[in-house]
Amino acid sequence: MSSTPLMDPKVRETIMADPAVLLDDKDIMRVLVAANERAMGPNVVDLRGIAMDRLEKRLDRLEDTHRSVIAAAYDNVAGTAQIHRAVLRLLEPERFETFLRDLGGEVMSILRVDSIRLVIETDHTDDEDGIERLESVLVTEPRGFVDAYLRAGSPLPARPVILRPVDLDTLHGDRIESEACLRLDLGEDVGLLVLGSEDPRQFQPQHGTDLLAFFAAVVERALRRWLG
Repeated sequence: MSSTPLMDPKVRETIMADPAVLLDDKDIMRVLVAANERAMGPNVVDLRGIAMDRLEKRLDRLEDTHRSVIAAAYDNVAGTAQIHRAVLRLLEPERFETFLRDLGGEVMSILRVDSIRLVIETDHTDDEDGIERLESVLVTEPRGFVDAYLRAGSPLPARPVILRPVDLDTLHGDRIESEACLRLDLGEDVGLLVLGSEDPRQFQPQHGTDLLAFFAAVVERALRRWLG
């Protein structure tokens, strides 16, 4: 065997000075391990190599899980800040008309939705008490409408917030693909706040609803000031 180095002298000096460079490079280590297995021949089973390969796959899975947890935590923080901004905006108006305008304007922009409908059940569908009715946001419906809308042909869900894809018969326009339905307890009456999105993935049944439930509670308390 020749003692003359086959490797470039500069590369060899770099590796000799800091061998950790090779150990930290997964691609190089994978090639070296494969070369070692070929050198041992087909009749030798390298149990250490098999164990290392399994550990490497497990590490990759752990890294993927770690990234998913970090992404979920980031989304949760961003969603919380988003809801807080919307809540602060809804606490500012002193008149019902201003509340409705903010709900269908800046609040809708903050929540990044494409449609908002506030449904109030009443025995009358005409304007009352001089309140300016804003057709794009406020919808008055006969009593029983809210539970019927939430039921949508199925047993009435017990949850105060329902996330679902949009069917043809909805409170929105034709472009809305998913919606969040927030049932409002207004004392003797019930109401409904419906958030619609053109993205079918924005409101899906498996998503969490804690933040939206908190938002619904704030809307309830704001409405009771005018509708109580």
